[in-house]
Amino acid sequence: AAQWYRKAANQGNTIAQRTLGVMYYKGQGVAQDFEKAAQWYRKAADQGHVDAQLSLGAKYDRGEGVAQDYKKAAHWYHKAADQGHATAQNNLGVMHSKGQGV
Repeated sequence: AAQWYRKAANQGNTIAQRTLGVMYYKGQGVAQDFEKAAQWYRKAADQGHVDAQLSLGAKYDRGEGVAQDYKKAAHWYHKAADQGHATAQNNLGVMHSKGQGV
């Protein structure tokens, strides 16, 4: 399945890009690789895919596949929160309460 998702992802399909991110994050059908997961999340997030924005924010929040960076985490949570993503709104609220990245 990964090969077909990769073909679509390389053509700019955000759903395939985010799906590849999940596959690499979980090691489903591909070797687990947090860095590749973050790269694919970033491609979809840059195009406005709300779930990819949340996922990328979480990677920066936890330092999975990227250097931990609360400011970048808050940036991506904010983008998803602005699109109405409840989990992103919650995560952003938690960051505000802890004074992390905001």
